[in-house]
Amino acid sequence: MTQPPASASSTRHTTASTVTLLALASFFSGAALRICDGLLPRLAADFAVTPGTAGQVVITFAIAYGVSQLVFGPLGDRYGKARVICAALFACAAGALACAYAPGFDALVRLRILWGVAAGGVIPLALAWIGDAVAYEQRQATLARLLVGILSGMAAGQLGGGLFADSAYGWRGAFLTLCAGYVVIALLLLSRLRGIAAVPPVPAGGRFAFLAQLASVLATPWPRVVVGAALAEGLLLLGPLAYLPAYLHQRFGTALSAASAMIALYAIGGLAYAMVAPHIVRRLGERRMVLVGGWIMGLGFLAWFATPVAWVAAPVALVVGFGTYLLHNTLQTNATQMAPSMRGTGMALFAFCLFVGQALGVWLAGYAFDHGGAATLLLVPALALPLTGWAFARALRRRAPA
Repeated sequence: MTQPPASASSTRHTTASTVTLLALASFFSGAALRICDGLLPRLAADFAVTPGTAGQVVITFAIAYGVSQLVFGPLGDRYGKARVICAALFACAAGALACAYAPGFDALVRLRILWGVAAGGVIPLALAWIGDAVAYEQRQATLARLLVGILSGMAAGQLGGGLFADSAYGWRGAFLTLCAGYVVIALLLLSRLRGIAAVPPVPAGGRFAFLAQLASVLATPWPRVVVGAALAEGLLLLGPLAYLPAYLHQRFGTALSAASAMIALYAIGGLAYAMVAPHIVRRLGERRMVLVGGWIMGLGFLAWFATPVAWVAAPVALVVGFGTYLLHNTLQTNATQMAPSMRGTGMALFAFCLFVGQALGVWLAGYAFDHGGAATLLLVPALALPLTGWAFARALRRRAPA
């Protein structure tokens, strides 16, 4: 009589502990995504290039991260998401180590490509694993737990990049620190692999089967709407965000560590969202969440442009971070349901579009920073992000009756 409850309790415990491990893995991946933001002026100085040119280390990482999803998604569906995540963590450690000993700027850019490829196998597959293991009704709240790891890592990466930029250790010390973290989490996950549940694998279907899986996900209209919104988020938000520490440093003469610390509050705002996510979802619902989130982000970029003093950037970053995840977590949750039988592939497409958008956004933001000034860098997202939230809210409303 007591066996079924014990079995259910054991399953819940295993799921919870796996989510914790995946959150730790996502912490270091989140840090890798933002570590170079605060390092851009230091890289520019060390290699005698402009900040816009130094942004190549962000662009190449983002492109490699996004493109590699097209491989990692099907691999996760075929061989098990947790197993592929573990392998990717070890590869990330190797990539970070190689970047730490890069002999020059061109070599660093090339090595960031390899690191970005490896990093693509962590966060999206962690999201997909949660999609497999957790019912949709509890998924927003569970994804919020993973989000705590991602956002803590982003905050640590943003702040750490600035601190290392102002220290004698520089970018090499930053990359070595991430390498050590990857190794520890990879070993912890490796020790638990046998106890982590997995859905039945997608059968192998020939050399080009993964292309058929990608096409299958995109065969219906709704996934195209979700990944299109992710592309817009990467382009309009993540791209300009990479240059905010350099913008504060240039406009106000703020130390890179202080500028990075202020913008790192963006991730803390996301953490605040994660703490209250279940209540927000019940109170607002998905449509109002994305609409309000778009307006908060747009007004935040307007405030960054208009502020006469540097310190205002800190509370604005906190509020913008909260608004971002009203939109982003709703997008993410919908992405986990685009293709339930091939969730890894669906999340791969989502991440691919998000980070290709980021790469394009960083490229355009770098050009704007070097040639167009703060108005182009900040006012375009101030106008476009509310429109993005409105458009996705409208799409959710049209889909609701179906």
